[in-house]
Amino acid sequence: MVVIGAVLIAAAAVLAVLAARAVRRYAAHRGIERVRPRALAAMRGEDVSLTGAAVAGPDGAAESRLARLPCVWHGHEVLRHYRPVDSGAAAGEGERRADSIAEYASEEPFALVAPGEEGAAAPVLVDPADAEVLGADLALQRVVGRPEKGVKAPADDLLPRVKGRIWGLFRGETIEFEYREWLLRPGDPVAVSGRVELRGGRPVITAPPDGRVRIERLGSAPGGPEAARSRRHALLLGGGTLASACAGLAMVLGAV
Repeated sequence: MVVIGAVLIAAAAVLAVLAARAVRRYAAHRGIERVRPRALAAMRGEDVSLTGAAVAGPDGAAESRLARLPCVWHGHEVLRHYRPVDSGAAAGEGERRADSIAEYASEEPFALVAPGEEGAAAPVLVDPADAEVLGADLALQRVVGRPEKGVKAPADDLLPRVKGRIWGLFRGETIEFEYREWLLRPGDPVAVSGRVELRGGRPVITAPPDGRVRIERLGSAPGGPEAARSRRHALLLGGGTLASACAGLAMVLGAV
């Protein structure tokens, strides 16, 4: 009995070390999933994946270029629809094609916070420069026909709002222009993947050297599976430590 009790006590000591590590791991996962700046600052230079709510950055809420709607990120594109020059039987009379002649995506940082903590001070920032943005809301899609002789040109108040220059080779006969704009709105649930950098002491999610920041708009509020798994693991190890220690002590004391 004494030997078995000693073995159980030794096992409890080993489990106690593992339980302490599990608790620290849970605290780290909890801090990351709650988008805690201190937890992320400790991961400087590492690649992370975070979920949270997108909110306005240090410069306040942005306004989209075309739809003039409040947002934290916006991007737009202009398509030129045209009919290619007839090259014989290869081109049908009703064939249409489209070329992108303008593209733009905002680069102002926005903040990422845990759901329900939109008013948090000094939140984690996301640098969306050249980011891959998925699932953004299509807030505007408008088609404007080309001007024709003798006909009043359709109103096109969007063209002056296009950011950057119009580019591309204007081939064939222009049919119409199509404007599209996508948004991430304040409070949208998003998943962000990138590398942690410190700027002015604040953690910022940026593009890794060999890739891009990935931002995906989620369909519902994000959850916290990693922290939940770490919590269960820590509880199991803690319970095993307590049970082994109590059983070992009981056996040793009973033998004495």
